Amino acid sequence: MNQQKHIQREGEGTAKLFDDRSLEADYATLLPLLQQGWRVLDVGCGTGAISAGIAERVGAAGHVTGIDNTAYFIDSGKQTYADVSNLELHHADLFAFDPSEKFDLIVTARVLQWLNDPLAAIIKLRSMLKPGGILSVLDYNHELLEWQPEPPASMRQFYATFLRWRAEAGMDNLMADDLPGLFADAGLSSIEILEANEAYKKGEANFSKKVGIWSSVAQSIQMVEEGYISDADRLLAIDEYNKWIETDAQLMVMKLKEVRGTNN
Repeated sequence: MNQQKHIQREGEGTAKLFDDRSLEADYATLLPLLQQGWRVLDVGCGTGAISAGIAERVGAAGHVTGIDNTAYFIDSGKQTYADVSNLELHHADLFAFDPSEKFDLIVTARVLQWLNDPLAAIIKLRSMLKPGGILSVLDYNHELLEWQPEPPASMRQFYATFLRWRAEAGMDNLMADDLPGLFADAGLSSIEILEANEAYKKGEANFSKKVGIWSSVAQSIQMVEEGYISDADRLLAIDEYNKWIETDAQLMVMKLKEVRGTNN
């Protein structure tokens, strides 16, 4: 019972994180592309915060479908965005999803970095596009994360271990820069690359929260359980990094790109 309550609290916390996102702040490069009347699919939509922003932009004549494989996020989003009439949220796995109609635009933000076969995902996404439809993927290159000044060595060790854990699990730490080649391999054309870096500067209202993402990541004990790092080193990284945020931290830049391709 205690474990179930812990899982529920983690789900609530992550759902709140997704609810804090917006189209304007977290997928801004997409704004000039959106057109009234478009049918849009948002894959890995979380609670649907960005999906709701897209729904507003495509208007009443358009429609947005959001899918996510975490049921709690979808249930939360259905409550939060119940009044968005042209938004529909579904608990679904990408590879099992079989919509009856094709889409003008498919978007997926910060999702492919977690998959061990992103090419298969892109091929599946392309199959759901109308002729001339556009696929937009927004994702990170985690190898190029920039801190100013350098954080404590304990966090650098944790972050290096995190990247090694991801790589050995089959995830691509260079996802943003590998996307154009994957798009080409999937048969998409007219490939565009848009810089979308996330920069957080000291003095901004959300600075501590945004830079503190790595303390949040380190709260998970998965890498400890799998033998990648000791619990003492994990806890030291959290403690020293949080102190660094309060005192020395000035800037963090997460390298992010939007890549688009057309289904011709």
